[in-house]
Amino acid sequence: MTSSSDVRSPARGGAALALHGAVLGRPGAPVVHGVDLEVAPGEILTVVGPSGCGKSTLLRTLAGLLSPLAGQAGQDGRPLTGPAADRALVFQEDALLPWRTLRANVELPLAVKGVPRAERRRQAGAWLARVGLAEQARQLPHRVSGGQRQRAQLARALAGAPRAVLMDEPFGALDAQTRAGMQDLLVEVLHGTGATVVFVTHDVDEALFLGDRVALLGNDRLTAVRDVPRPRDRSAHDDPARVALRREVLTSLGS
Repeated sequence: MTSSSDVRSPARGGAALALHGAVLGRPGAPVVHGVDLEVAPGEILTVVGPSGCGKSTLLRTLAGLLSPLAGQAGQDGRPLTGPAADRALVFQEDALLPWRTLRANVELPLAVKGVPRAERRRQAGAWLARVGLAEQARQLPHRVSGGQRQRAQLARALAGAPRAVLMDEPFGALDAQTRAGMQDLLVEVLHGTGATVVFVTHDVDEALFLGDRVALLGNDRLTAVRDVPRPRDRSAHDDPARVALRREVLTSLGS
C-alpha cells in the first residue's frame, strides 16, 4: 500500500454542504419536504431510509444534478448551481469506461484538470496501489472482479482531490465479505484527505460502521440526524448506545 504522501489530498479541506428548507424531487413530483441538513467539512454522513424515500434524490441534489423545488442547497455558504469538479459521485454500478484500463480510468479526473500526462500517470498509479490494485493497473474493467472495479472507482473518485464524495449505495451489489473489505478500505483511504462524504445505504450496520452521523429519511421527511458512538469497531455490538441507535434506525425503516 502507498503512503498518503504519494497521492494528492484536497488542498482546501472538506466542503461544507447544506440544505435549508429544501423540497427535493423533480418538478411535479416532490419526494422529500422541508429538509434542513448541514454536513460538516470532513465528516462522513450516512443516509438511510426505506426504498423510494428520497435518499438518492437528496444525494443528487447535493451533487448539483437536481435543483431543490423550494428552499436552498449550498456549499461553503454559496448556492449550488450545478455539478462541480470538487464534488465526486460514486454509484453502485462502477461506471468505469470499459475500453480504458483501470489506470486510464483513474487518470480521467486528472486529465480534466489538465495535469500533465506523466504526473497523472504517477498519481493514478499511486492511487491504484493505495487501493490494492497495482498489479491490475493495465487490466480492462471486465477482466477484474466487481470488488476490484469498485476499488478502481473509489480511486478514480479520490484521484481528482474532491472536497466532497457523494456515494449512492456503492457496495450494495457486493457479497458480504467483499463489502466489509470495501468499508474498511473506504475508511482507510479517506484518512488524511479531509474530504466530506455523504454515503447513502440501505444497510443499517454499514451506516453505523461508516458514519460519524446517520441521517434518517422517511414519511417524505428527514426525521432525525444522530451522532454515531465511537470508536469505530465492528465488534462493539453490545455497546448500549450503539444498540439503542441501531434499534432507532431499524424502527425508522419499519423493521
